[in-house]
Amino acid sequence: MRYDSTSDAMLGVLRRHLRQEGWTAPRLAETLGVSEATAKRWIVGKGLTLDRLERMAELCGTSIAELAREAEQARSGLARELTLAQERALSADVFLSTLFMAILAGASPHEIGEDFGLPRATLDAALLKLERLALIDRLRGDKVRPRVDRALIFRKLPLRKLFETHLKQQFMAMDFGAPDAVYTSELLKLSEAGAGQLAELIERLRRDVQALGDRDRETSLRPGRWITLLCALRPFDTSGIADAAAGLS
Repeated sequence: MRYDSTSDAMLGVLRRHLRQEGWTAPRLAETLGVSEATAKRWIVGKGLTLDRLERMAELCGTSIAELAREAEQARSGLARELTLAQERALSADVFLSTLFMAILAGASPHEIGEDFGLPRATLDAALLKLERLALIDRLRGDKVRPRVDRALIFRKLPLRKLFETHLKQQFMAMDFGAPDAVYTSELLKLSEAGAGQLAELIERLRRDVQALGDRDRETSLRPGRWITLLCALRPFDTSGIADAAAGLS
């Protein structure tokens, strides 16, 4: 491999994952079937091919693409979590939060204004609020740049309440029998570890969907429409199952 600042950053991310997952050089050597000296060289990037890098990333439950994404985040200085004040400001204004999410999805102010039929003065006022909240930078040519990583997770209460009040209703009122309804459902019995792995799969799907949106924006010649996606897991409420079964006897 040829190393530059990006690959060096990826190696740094990989080493952090290895430490977090408890992958010492002796353990790596035993698992990969190499000497401990070789494992140590790979950890510092010497003789590390793409195949070997991918294998080591997989041992940490990640991928080369994810290592590159995390390395770019570290170099870009994007925030990976909103502050409580930022979440409170967004949760107090459903339009402001929707605008912010659209910007994270790659939409320009001009595009958002046209799609939602917004007066320019309204849009400018909202963009100014987002800028003052340190959520975006306004650039020349009517462009904006998010200051937050789009893979952020809303960990605090305010925006979760906003979802409960507004976005959740769109899914609860959804006609699952409609021809354009796309959904899937599964019933599983999982350990706590298995449920954690499922949560990670959902997060990976979110990032794959974001990448799909980027590719579609760059390559599609057809007009698009705004789509919202909800992935969720929860304990299955078994109350009533026994009563339903009793009705068969």
